[in-house]
Amino acid sequence: MGELKKWRDQEWVRIGTDGEIKGDGGTSKDKKNPDRCLPRSKAQSLSKSERASTAKKKKREGKKGKTVVKNTKQAEVKFRECGLGRCKRSIARGCGAFMNNRRKKTLYT
Repeated sequence: MGELKKWRDQEWVRIGTDGEIKGDGGTSKDKKNPDRCLPRSKAQSLSKSERASTAKKKKREGKKGKTVVKNTKQAEVKFRECGLGRCKRSIARGCGAFMNNRRKKTLYT
């Protein structure tokens, strides 16, 4: 199953600046500076103060005009062991598997 499908199938919830889970994700009334959304499992694994700090950060940075605000360290959502699919492959593919000092050449006709 693809990582995007797993992400879409998660139940996302909206976090208020008081640290409470307010409802479904994407239902914020303030469209210019929306609330923080997290998967329900991640939101419930955080303490109330950790949820409040990540929501306050989103509101504070959103007022400055930023559209994407990174989560706090505790609230980071990881989809794989090494991030969002940027892992090194354990098995090399292509001619680089046995000739890693050679560059591939493209022929234009």
